[in-house]
Formats: sequence, structure tokens, C-alpha cells
Amino acid sequence: MTNNSYIISPSIGWLILAVLSILWLGLGLYWGRKAKNLEGHMLAGRNVGMALGTATVMATWVTSNTTMLAPQFVLEMGVWGMLAYSTAAIGLLLFAPLAKRIRTLMPKGYTSGDFIRLRYGKPAWIVFLFISIFYSLIWLISMGMAGGILMNAIAGIPYALGTTVIITVCVGYTLFGGLYAVIGTDFIQSVLIMIGIVIVGFGIYHVFNFDTIYSDLENNRPMLLNLLFPAALMSIFNNLLFSLGEVFHSNVWWSRTFALRKEVGKKAYTLAGLAWLPIPIAAGFIALASDSLGINIVRPDMVGPLVAANVLGPTGAVIVFIVLFCSLASSIDAVLAAISDLITQDIYRKIFKPHATDQELKKFAAYIIVLVGIVALLLCLPRIGTLASILFFAGPMVGSTIWPIATGLFWKKANGKGALWGMLLGSLCGLVSYFYLGWYTSSLVGATVSMLTVLLCTYLFPSNFDWEKLDEPTT
Repeated sequence: MTNNSYIISPSIGWLILAVLSILWLGLGLYWGRKAKNLEGHMLAGRNVGMALGTATVMATWVTSNTTMLAPQFVLEMGVWGMLAYSTAAIGLLLFAPLAKRIRTLMPKGYTSGDFIRLRYGKPAWIVFLFISIFYSLIWLISMGMAGGILMNAIAGIPYALGTTVIITVCVGYTLFGGLYAVIGTDFIQSVLIMIGIVIVGFGIYHVFNFDTIYSDLENNRPMLLNLLFPAALMSIFNNLLFSLGEVFHSNVWWSRTFALRKEVGKKAYTLAGLAWLPIPIAAGFIALASDSLGINIVRPDMVGPLVAANVLGPTGAVIVFIVLFCSLASSIDAVLAAISDLITQDIYRKIFKPHATDQELKKFAAYIIVLVGIVALLLCLPRIGTLASILFFAGPMVGSTIWPIATGLFWKKANGKGALWGMLLGSLCGLVSYFYLGWYTSSLVGATVSMLTVLLCTYLFPSNFDWEKLDEPTT
């Protein structure tokens, strides 16, 4: 394949990649000076305000999945697919009141694992840790793959090199600056993402002939316009529950909740959810034009970037490249920090070295960031499956955590048996549906089975939990 096969030349792609990489690493070193202790490194001193808080939540949620999977949903499931992906905003919106409750009940908390351990006991805690770490790794792999696919498709940068660079850069500045660097770079990345999306949106609006697009779809792919498409209708509920499970259980969002000032958490999540809502709709809409434009889509998860870049030319391709790089980096760094915090606090500190000093824990957390980055990179390189098939494999597991989290925060009668068996049975049944019914059913099945299990166990074995037990001393 020659350079002419790419939308921008590899030399320009490498130049953009180098500039962004140096910028993020430099900012990581700069903000790293603030992370003088463990709380600063992991939770940015618990003093993040409204602007930074909203930006980091929104930027982290604008992942490769938003900009690449939303168009894939449209290409495979039509107009309902576009709306299905936008339901992920509900995850942030419903987590907003939970964030306020979490800060009230756990003013000195560090991780989502802390909550499960204190609320439900060790058996449920062990299952939860497995689900959370497994999901985070899957999410990390999907984004690393997306980075390699993007750079190769737009600029001809070899897949393995592109994936290696973006993971290495994110590991670097997360390692140097901890959550200070993650949140600081997220703010800049969120601004670049929003500017880029507005430019691409206006450019495509002026180029597209909407009547022609509709006619071509009606003649060539009428199923995409079918409002009674069964798989698409199922995907709406599946994606909604998957996003709820993602946000409710993931330490990515819990660590931000603990990092935000107590009074801004609910507002920051609400504003971020509203700001994120139109992005997958805009990203998904452009996939409907791929037939009219005659673009050869080899991989469905690349339809959005390829349509935008082809319509807007090299300048548009550069903007798409920057937007997607920022969206990937803003999520990869968050997941790296969240996994590191979870392993350091919940496994190393709670099980192996309960009397470790802050400096020992900070050093161990740095090792984990590097190790997780290496593992994710090695698993990215084979490039197995599409982004949707990989990401939604974890769907039933995260869906099974919705009810243990929600009931555990507000309902004294919720108990460890319900949480444990809800997660186990929900995950098992959801995985069966993933393989036998389709990925677009797995989160729905997992969440439903978990809900019934939690409610039944609460009825049969009601607890009377003392909320003060969640306010655990940190020393």
C-alpha cells in the first residue's frame, strides 16, 4: 500500500503524534510536582473543582467507543443504533446522585472496592475485584486497539507502532503525575475534542445531501431505517444497562468522586452527562452517508473516522486524528490510574501489606501502572475481533454490579448474599446469552438476573446495615 492510499501522509501523522505525545508527557511532569503524597497521587488532593471535574468526567466518557462504536452501531443497526449508544449518557446522569451519596458515606474512601468490602464482606469483595479489574483491562485493550486502527487507517502508521505509542505515552504521564496529570490533561483534551467535533459537524453538514442519503438507504439498505429492527431495539436496553454497570461499578468514576470537592460531584456528573449526550448522535449520523459517498468500509468500527476524513479532506483528517487521539488518551490514562489504585489499595494494602507507608504504596502504584500498560499492549497486538465484540464481552459482568451498588448505597436491608450471588449468577447467565443470543443481549440478561437475585436475597435475608461502618479510618 502506498502513501497515496492514506488520507494524510505518514510523515504528517507521525508529526502530529510526536507533538501530542511530547505535550502530554510534559504536562504529566509539570502536574506531577503537585502529587507529593499518596492522596495527591491517587485522588488529586480531594480538591478538584467544578470546571476540571466536569471536563475530566466528560473527556473520559468520550472514548474510542463514542467516536468509533457509535458509527458502527448505526452501520449495523440503523437509526436505533444511533440512539442506543446515546443512552450511555444516562449512566453519568444517574451516577450524579450516587456521587453525592458516596462522598457523604465515605469521606475518606479511596476505591469502589472499599465500598463493596465494607458493605458486603470479603466474598462479594473478591468477586467484585475480579469483575472490575477484568472489565478495566478489556476497556483498556479496546482503546489501545482503536488507537492502532485509527493511526493506520488515516495516516498509514503501522498498527503495532500506533498502539505502542499511545499506550506508552499514557503510561508515562499517568506515572509521572498521577490523577493530577490525568485530570489536567483531560481538561485540555475535552476542549480539543469539543472544538474538533464542532468543526467536523459543520463541515459535514454543508457537504451532505440528506435527501440523497435517505434515498440511497431506502433503496440499498432499508433495514437501517426500520424502526422495528429487533436486534436494534434490544441493543437500546442492552447498551443502557451496560453503561449503567460501567459507571456504577468502575473505579474510574469512584476515584473521581473521591477527588471532587464534596459539593460539586453531583453537578459535575450531571453537566458532563448532558455535554456528552449529543456526541454519539453526531458521530453516529455520519455513518449513514457511507453508501452515498461510495466509501469502502473494511472494518465497521472505522466507518465514522473514514467518512469524516474523506468528506473533509486532509484538513478534516488531521482534526479527526487529533480528536480521536485525545479521546483515547483521556480514557486510557483514567483506566490506568483506576486499575492501579484498585490493585494497590484493595489487594496490596488490604491483603499483603496493611502497614505500608504512603511512599511504599505510591511506589507500588507506579509499578502497577507500568505492568498494566505492558499487559494491555501485549493483548492489543493480536487485534482479535471488532471493538464492539471485545468491549461487550465484559457487559454481563458489569451489568451484574448495578443492583449491588445501587441498593447497597441506599437500602439498609441489602446484604452480602444478594451482592455475591447477584454478581455471580448475573455474570454467568449474561455470558451464556453473549455466546448463544448475541452481544447485544448480554448486559440486559446479566443485569436482570442480578436484580432478581438481589431482590430475592434481600427479602429472604434482610440486613440492617450501619452506615457509619463505611467511614473507615485510612490509617
